Amino acid sequence: MDFSSWQGALTTILGLALFTLLGVGIRILMMQTIQQRQQRMNRQINERLKTLIAAYRTLGGSFTGQLTVDPTHLRDLRTREQPEPDAPQPDDALAPPASSERSRRIRDAVEAALADILLLGTEEHCRLAGQAAADLAAGRPIHTAQLVISLRSFIRSALDLDPMPADVLIPLQGPTRAQAGAGRGKGGAEGAAGRGAGGANAHADGGGMGMHFSSGGVRKDGDAAG
Repeated sequence: MDFSSWQGALTTILGLALFTLLGVGIRILMMQTIQQRQQRMNRQINERLKTLIAAYRTLGGSFTGQLTVDPTHLRDLRTREQPEPDAPQPDDALAPPASSERSRRIRDAVEAALADILLLGTEEHCRLAGQAAADLAAGRPIHTAQLVISLRSFIRSALDLDPMPADVLIPLQGPTRAQAGAGRGKGGAEGAAGRGAGGANAHADGGGMGMHFSSGGVRKDGDAAG
């Protein structure tokens, strides 16, 4: 820094301005880099929590009824219920039980939730989910209550919520029961559409027959006139 002459003062001022500009540029670049990294981490945490919360709802959305997951597939049910070749076979001999469709939906939803937990869960979550997946693959019914408890504790901790009070009695939780209302509504809509199309075709056929009769009447009148 030299202020003894105007040339020295000008050089000093230009040097200070250049140094300040470089410092501000480096600081802005560092702030942008840190902010982008934090945003990326926040998005990852949000997606992870969203996925784990959805898995928690799937695995622990029921407090009553059957709280185990049945790993039986439809082909196993048909093989199990297939009668002897010489025995008389009624019409519904190979029909699965009424609850097999719901059991299949629950099993598929639980398998998808276990796959998500194995991808985004903690070490404890992965260990419990891996054991449950192995039991399902081996054809053994599983309980999801322990995995649900672990997920609940992790989610509450990640959201900075207080731990569950010790005096709160929570019953064992099982997988959410699949709702068949959507399928029935879709089937009803398709049936209504089919009936509407059938009525339209019948109306069109009736109109065509009327035109045929009308044209026949014209020809008849023409013949009579001739």
